[in-house]
Amino acid sequence: MKVIETHIVPAIDESIRLQEYGVSIFEGIPTRSSLKKAIKKGLILIDGSTATTAQWIQKGQKIELLQETATFKIFKLPLKVLYEDEELAVIVKPAGVATSGNYFKTIRSALPFNLQASKATDALPAPEPAHRLDKETSGLLLIAKTRKTLLQLHQHFTKKHIQKTYFAIIHGEFESHQSIRKPIAGKAAETIIEPLETYEVESKTYSLVKLLPITGRTHQLRIHLSEAGKPIVADDIYGQKEGFFSNRSLFLFSGKIEFQHPATSKKMIFEEKLPKKFRFLKRHLRTP
Repeated sequence: MKVIETHIVPAIDESIRLQEYGVSIFEGIPTRSSLKKAIKKGLILIDGSTATTAQWIQKGQKIELLQETATFKIFKLPLKVLYEDEELAVIVKPAGVATSGNYFKTIRSALPFNLQASKATDALPAPEPAHRLDKETSGLLLIAKTRKTLLQLHQHFTKKHIQKTYFAIIHGEFESHQSIRKPIAGKAAETIIEPLETYEVESKTYSLVKLLPITGRTHQLRIHLSEAGKPIVADDIYGQKEGFFSNRSLFLFSGKIEFQHPATSKKMIFEEKLPKKFRFLKRHLRTP
């Protein structure tokens, strides 16, 4: 296996085991849990030998982190790639495919088929989604190709430094901008809603709205809109029985993402046009 990071133990004041000492000595292993996983997989060496969690650390030892070998099968699903460099990529996720999970047909399993392997010293065994979209949600997905970038993107999401913009077709309409602040699973959650267009389909009103999630709770947009009495069309969990839109996939699309590139600090903005099923509704546009 390839060594991707090396640490030489300096003088230490007290006896300490690897499971305590090793936290944060490698950029790719920032937490205790990630350290334990790496040790369990045999990815940590001390003076050339496989390390154990109980091993005592001594001055002058060489601790090395090995690159994990990818073992999963590749899902040959073509994806639209908007951007790619050695550190990250931005792809368009289709509806109906899970971002990741313990099964074969996922976006994660399809990434090696669509992206080049990074040549960076801390390259991941395979590209990893830096966040997730629900299985039935389509749109922009940010991908990390190195350990450091994956860690930094997770931190940027936590600190709300990455802005995602969604678009949805909903039942009913909002007459003006609104901010919904309702907890989800006991945690604070906020969604900003901007109405864009209104449609009349078979004597029923539907709307296109722009959604800015200020927080990132699971199913936040779907829950907030459902609780407001204006569920997303074709939402089989939080929605209502459909007529005209029966047997259709969820009308929720991640159409824009803004972030600072972890390696270059450059401001990155990516946008994708609305899916065809959204644009089809233009013919039903309600005029003033």
